Amino acid sequence: MERLKNKKLFLLDMDGTIYLDEDIFDGTLDFFEHIRKIGGRYLFLTNNSSKGVDKYIEKLDRMGIKSAEEDFLTSTNATVKYLLSKGFEKIYALGTQSFKEQLRGAGLCVVDKLEDGIDCLCMGFDTELSFEKLEDACILLREDISYVATNPDWVCPTWYGYVPDCGSVAEMIYRATKKRPVFIGKPQPDMVCLALERTGFAKDEACLVGDRLYTDIACGANAGIDTVFVLSGEGTLDDLESSPEKPSFVIENIRKLYEIIK
Repeated sequence: MERLKNKKLFLLDMDGTIYLDEDIFDGTLDFFEHIRKIGGRYLFLTNNSSKGVDKYIEKLDRMGIKSAEEDFLTSTNATVKYLLSKGFEKIYALGTQSFKEQLRGAGLCVVDKLEDGIDCLCMGFDTELSFEKLEDACILLREDISYVATNPDWVCPTWYGYVPDCGSVAEMIYRATKKRPVFIGKPQPDMVCLALERTGFAKDEACLVGDRLYTDIACGANAGIDTVFVLSGEGTLDDLESSPEKPSFVIENIRKLYEIIK
């Protein structure tokens, strides 16, 4: 635990780590204040591609957390970088209206109807999912086109439990087409690499804090930085026993983490 006191860059998952739905966790504001006091930095890393950063800024503001666009790295950011590197001509975006707008805003040619010339199917966490979209995906995947998904999360936490996330929908499509996407976002290391590049901190000054072993903790491990597994969200100690992903530290919640680094 002593090693945590030397950290300056904290890469934070959001839902299940610093809040749940609309309820901020005890200790979150104290944690942020302490990081600022020691000259550190925190960034919010989220696999949720259903909404843009502007919506997260509004949500955090309602909880008393002031933030700006540069404080966020999302799976959509990482996906945009990947799609631009591939030079796709026309992308069918299976996702929310916000997701499609983010892709178009990055200069990508995006459609949401079947038409000629589509060379990539890109799927995000879609809270506006319809059967028509699923049918379009199955039709497109009959052809040899690229298939990309923002994140592999099975579920997204809510105040009443969980709902199917992008990984679950991808599994459903696999059952129909026998095709799986290239997953971007956590657990891939890209978002951590972008964070280190953006802030200038070294790997040994950084740690990733999250409540999911197979995305958050695996992402930090894949990027070669320390990880903190918090038990305030989806993951449990039982999951830890059977998981191949092992965190550097296991801590009850953000309040306990604050007390340790303070």
